[in-house]
Amino acid sequence: MPLSPALLALTLASLTQASLLLLASGFALRILRHWDLNSGSERQLELERRTYLVASLVAWVFGASLLSLLLFVYHAEQLSSQFVGAMCATGVLNANAWGWPALYLKMALFFAGAAWLLLNRVDNRAPDYPLVRPKYALLLLIAPLALAEALVQGQFFAGLNPDLITSCCGALFGPDSKGVAAELAGIDPAVSLTALYLSGLTVLASGLIYRWRGWGGHLFALAAAFGFGVALVAIVSGVALYVYEHPHHHCPFCLLKTGHDLVGYALYPPLFAATALALGVGLMTTWRRVPSLEGIIAAEGRRLAGMALILFAIFHGVATWLVLRSNLVLLGSG
Repeated sequence: MPLSPALLALTLASLTQASLLLLASGFALRILRHWDLNSGSERQLELERRTYLVASLVAWVFGASLLSLLLFVYHAEQLSSQFVGAMCATGVLNANAWGWPALYLKMALFFAGAAWLLLNRVDNRAPDYPLVRPKYALLLLIAPLALAEALVQGQFFAGLNPDLITSCCGALFGPDSKGVAAELAGIDPAVSLTALYLSGLTVLASGLIYRWRGWGGHLFALAAAFGFGVALVAIVSGVALYVYEHPHHHCPFCLLKTGHDLVGYALYPPLFAATALALGVGLMTTWRRVPSLEGIIAAEGRRLAGMALILFAIFHGVATWLVLRSNLVLLGSG
């Protein structure tokens, strides 16, 4: 595959992210073995100083993972013009066996990184840094994910061959296709849209309970994660049909095209951001009983839950508007 600025940027970013997280993992092992805030030893003082530097590097890595995810999808969309049979990013991701795994790993790294950053935020606000060990233990779990993402993305880019004919989104999501994508596309739009709003109500109820009562953070995170999955299914099987005004066009990536008013950029960012915030709320409430964090997590959790609910409302509002403005009639109204 010919090199391009976007491809080089994605490759460099992934390799840098993986390298920095592996270096941070070495520091994390030292934290797990030697961290003792009650000690005044030289080693403890050195660890305390370096935690700020390492945390800043990790924050940069996870911030870059968001940009990398956006650039990856954008670049796949741009590459579609170079492949015979590809009409959008779907065809490019289908060009070899590594495309979809690379996208899924980038999504997983984004959510894991967002949760870690939120956990780090509340820990830094406590005077005794009670989450130093848990957050660096979590970092040890995330580092292999970043390494896998860099390797899989590299395999994907290395295996791209414009001379090969790839399949378009119509072949992947068509009624005669087989596989998970075709199964999702085959779901009745009435069923998927009903599930979308029911899951939205579940997220709303659990979020409001958490904000008002101060408990149920894990339930809110689970509801949001489930709602995220339902939302993606509803986009493929229901919302996309109304955008394209075609009963058999299910592609989630064509929503990002100018020919469809770039509506995907109004759908996906609030959905992903809301889910990331809700997952962060669920993670931090695990330590809500720690004395020095009790008030911090209560206040921060309510604030983040409120932001997540607003973003979920934006997503559902946009999805509803796309259905109502359409000339397509599937459910008895259009």
